[in-house]
Amino acid sequence: MSDQTASEEPRPYPLVLRTSAYQWWQPALGLFLAVLAFTLFAPLVGQAIAAAAVAVDHDGSFEDAFARAVKVEPVTWQGLLYLNLLLAGLIPMMWAIVAVVHRVSATWLTSVQPGIRWRFFWACSGLALVAVGVQLVLSTFLPGVESSVSGSANDVTGSLVAMAVVVLLTTPLQAMGEEYFFRGYLMQAFGALTRRPWVAVVVTSLLFAVAHGVQNAPLFLDRFLFGLMAGYVVVRTGGLEAGIALHIWNNLFAFGLALGLGSIDDTLHVSEVAWSNLPLSLAQNGVYLVLVLWLANRTGITSRTTRPVLLPTTTPV
Repeated sequence: MSDQTASEEPRPYPLVLRTSAYQWWQPALGLFLAVLAFTLFAPLVGQAIAAAAVAVDHDGSFEDAFARAVKVEPVTWQGLLYLNLLLAGLIPMMWAIVAVVHRVSATWLTSVQPGIRWRFFWACSGLALVAVGVQLVLSTFLPGVESSVSGSANDVTGSLVAMAVVVLLTTPLQAMGEEYFFRGYLMQAFGALTRRPWVAVVVTSLLFAVAHGVQNAPLFLDRFLFGLMAGYVVVRTGGLEAGIALHIWNNLFAFGLALGLGSIDDTLHVSEVAWSNLPLSLAQNGVYLVLVLWLANRTGITSRTTRPVLLPTTTPV
């Protein structure tokens, strides 16, 4: 075994990329490439998917239908497919950055095991259902809570069914893409740069909120607080599983309710909420945080690497 491998010590998730072979330019280059992936490469892949989907089914001219799809306004099944798979495309792109720029196996981007800890993920999925259920129950009792959900069910149409299929099949991938990007690579890159996990958590939470576009103060705070909770959970559990689980179920319920009783356009393009909505998010995040920390303690899930991140550079003789 090489000296480089032997010098690897247990490290928390945000510092996984701070290996004995770390160079300052690696996270700098990685962050630059991550920004390009988010703003250029992923949208290009998404546009190719949107073009294929529009070619299969569209009203009016292909050009107009394609323009509506990539603007995702109004929301069509083609536009939602474009948006969800655009974000899902960030997963392999972040894997590639970790492998090529940092010379580290992409499995370390999922957890300190490395790789996904499936039993922990499925357990967190059950806890996420409880947390989302708490929010839904509270929303029926708290006064002044804004909602885009109407009192009557939407008519079942071919477009609605197509939208529901897209939500069911691709929303989990969209949620995973956001987690791998913000709580995954960005957290590890900023962690490597600063050597301070709390800085990585705060910075990625701010970027997560900003990336959602124009929004009023309570909605920005809502998303920032979700980022803080999810980032803290990543540090405490050593992986993305818990954040992915809650993100998936939160989005599935939001889009499912919008398709059944409300407006998918209002849900996807929400830009403002009332301050009275914050207690709902705080309750969901708080309940989930307590449950996940309880589960982590009960199962003894590790929050630090237990073997060298770097592969040996020489073979024993």
